[in-house]
Amino acid sequence: MKYYAVNGSPRKKHNTATVLAKALEGVAAAQPDAQTEMLHLYDYTYKGCISCFECKRIGGKSYGKCAVKDELAPVLEKLSLADGIIFGSPIYFKGITGEMRSFFERFLFPYLVYDATYSSIAPKKMKTAFIYTMNVTEAFMRSMDYPEHLSGMEYFTGRMLTPPSVLYVNDTYQFMDYSKYKVECFSEEAKLKRKNEEFPKDCQKAFEMGMAMARS
Repeated sequence: MKYYAVNGSPRKKHNTATVLAKALEGVAAAQPDAQTEMLHLYDYTYKGCISCFECKRIGGKSYGKCAVKDELAPVLEKLSLADGIIFGSPIYFKGITGEMRSFFERFLFPYLVYDATYSSIAPKKMKTAFIYTMNVTEAFMRSMDYPEHLSGMEYFTGRMLTPPSVLYVNDTYQFMDYSKYKVECFSEEAKLKRKNEEFPKDCQKAFEMGMAMARS
């Protein structure tokens, strides 16, 4: 069994990567023989969908898969055979990062069939999950309808693969030294307190998410 965490953050050792790693630890705890791997999207040079439609060409050699041959191509091939994938992204302007959006265009669109029901030809119906990290509080997130803005990609993931479980990680600690940046809208003291008291709970939730995925 193979499980992957896809990190849509440019940082490999900060909030998003940390919770994704915890989710993979949960997978390993539930399935000791499972293979787990973290994939960092910012390690690869690629673009989003280029509308070549080779993935829709009847009888074409790339029908059902992205035809573009770049650094993302082997990643897409690897993920197509996964048993579970956990997608993680920090939130920029109420949405996932540009790298993550471009990735989803390449990953999901080839599986979408232009038939009467917009069916899926994904090679496997692997389990999926989304983890979002953001520096705003849960109350602010909900008042600004973040979940609704983020639900679009969850919907298409559910249609093409399986409905995902979702974890929001709020009010994150962004900088190692707040004094070096102009961030008057945040209290470093409050941020540090939350990092020490609440972020470990978020990591535990991610761990449990991974366990649930592997057990299902």
